Amino acid sequence: MIDSKDIEKLRRETPGCENKIHLNNAGAGLMPSPVLNKMIEHLELEAKTGGYEAAEFKHHEIHEFYQQAGKLVNCSPGNIAYTNSATDSYSKALSSIPFKKGDILLTTNDDYISNQIAFLSFKKRFEIEIVRIPNAEYGGIDLDKAYQLISDLNPKLVAVTHVPTNSGLIQPVEQVGKFCSEFGVLYLVDACQSVGQLNIDVQKIGCDFLSVTCRKFLRGPRGAGLLYVSDRILEENYEPLFIDMQGAKWQDKDLYITQESAQRFEDWEFPYALLLGSNEAIKYALNIGINNIEERVRYLAGYLRDNLMDNKKLRLLDRGDDLCGIITLSIANKTAEEIKLLLNNDNINSSITYREHAVIDFDEKGIDWALRISPHYYNTIEEIDQFISILKKVC
Repeated sequence: MIDSKDIEKLRRETPGCENKIHLNNAGAGLMPSPVLNKMIEHLELEAKTGGYEAAEFKHHEIHEFYQQAGKLVNCSPGNIAYTNSATDSYSKALSSIPFKKGDILLTTNDDYISNQIAFLSFKKRFEIEIVRIPNAEYGGIDLDKAYQLISDLNPKLVAVTHVPTNSGLIQPVEQVGKFCSEFGVLYLVDACQSVGQLNIDVQKIGCDFLSVTCRKFLRGPRGAGLLYVSDRILEENYEPLFIDMQGAKWQDKDLYITQESAQRFEDWEFPYALLLGSNEAIKYALNIGINNIEERVRYLAGYLRDNLMDNKKLRLLDRGDDLCGIITLSIANKTAEEIKLLLNNDNINSSITYREHAVIDFDEKGIDWALRISPHYYNTIEEIDQFISILKKVC
């Protein structure tokens, strides 16, 4: 459990807490000072010794990234690849699947915008079919329909975003994983918004790929991500479309041999300062305890939702049996720009998400934009109360 003394320490290690109330952590979790210091230290080393030499000198810390990332999602270091972002992770995974004309990609109505665009691109190029699992009445995918579609259609891939960027919904990825395992279907999970705020276990999820960002709730640097790759994928020799010298060895004029580990999904050119910062961010989160973080984030989000429910000018938009630390709402008779400006003027850092980011979900809800609020474990009840008070004045 995170108590008041812990929060005081965490806030001292989070310089950005000083001047603003940061409630945009799903998009920009504030970086702890140990993470920043680690990156500065490595950049200074590169400046003094050169990039290659600095990486060689930090070899053991670089290797530690894979160990810590493995602890974070419960897998072996060899199942982890470092990438440039969650989207980079997702693209590499998607590119490794040999789609053919007529193949079915089964996904959801709530998958992330970039994933939906990528699916449409695959449809245009390879003439695959995209099928979306219907939502249940209460929100989130209908598990009965999911099972039926996986059973009947035998899709080439099932792709589910664990926590959509436009909603506080938590999709039942473990149950879907059981369906995919039963029918031997490849399974790709986007965990960009869930890693760092929820306890993620790839063994329980049963996925073949899990894409992760090192920023957002994990509080690492922007431009860094990781990809979990299952033993099945490695043993069956899946590889990214644009594999390079990091992922393969050029053995003969017309022959290359792929790396045995998930590093076949990496690029040779590495931003080592970001990798080391990401390693520090993962260690920081693990030291606090992911269960402690999840408990604190869920508490703050629940407190905020409970205190907004009676405001008749607000509409809470999150649907589903299981909700996380992302709260989305719409405000009557206000534009997105007005709300953002008013909150900024009161030193509240928030986020606006627009229809184009979640066309299916927003059209169903009949909205063009939503205010997104995402408390983190370093936020205080006093900050939440201040935000609620300001929002009442705004509305």
